[in-house]
Amino acid sequence: MRKITVNTFVSLDGVMQAPGGTEEDTSGGFEHGGWVVPYFDEGVGKFMGDVFAAPFELLLGHRTYDIFAAHWPKVAAAPPPEGVDDGEIQMAQKIDSTIRYVASRTKPDFTWEGSEWLGDDPVARLREIKAINGPDLLVPGSANFIQTLLKADLVDQFKLLIFPLVLGKGKRLFGAGVIPLGFHVQQSTTTDSGAICVTYMRDGSITTGDFSLQQD
Repeated sequence: MRKITVNTFVSLDGVMQAPGGTEEDTSGGFEHGGWVVPYFDEGVGKFMGDVFAAPFELLLGHRTYDIFAAHWPKVAAAPPPEGVDDGEIQMAQKIDSTIRYVASRTKPDFTWEGSEWLGDDPVARLREIKAINGPDLLVPGSANFIQTLLKADLVDQFKLLIFPLVLGKGKRLFGAGVIPLGFHVQQSTTTDSGAICVTYMRDGSITTGDFSLQQD
């Protein structure tokens, strides 16, 4: 069965809103868009390159789809925009050529070829997609959609980049209503800018213990 992997940037207090630009997502009065840019060093770039190195198909929320559709086809075009490096071009070509499944309350008017609406019941549709042979499914960003995946216990893996700052408010990776889930660390590194790059794998249900002293 195919795995679903959530890949996102997150602050120490769990905020993942608008990491890449000041106007990326200002909903809720969010004022700190672009907070990841000062920390984006060679180590972060390598981790992201590794995430997109294996074959994949994309799962996107509607807002993230709109952001991707406005950016990646332009980077993948020939000739590419000035100032874009070879690594970003290669990533753009992969994103542009793969299938993109989109979660939205209503059917979007897709202009980006290769995009497919998950329908009125995205959870049921995803269970069908996971059972079909194919590459693993990658979820970049998509804060609201991730909550649906977590509540349905559909996330098999996290590939997170945790940055050394606290944002105070904004859309969080783990929102209200998430069910308890167990994970273990498969891989972890820290970059020169202080970003923690970590891969968590699904690992059963929550286990508990007790440090209290035994009573005679």
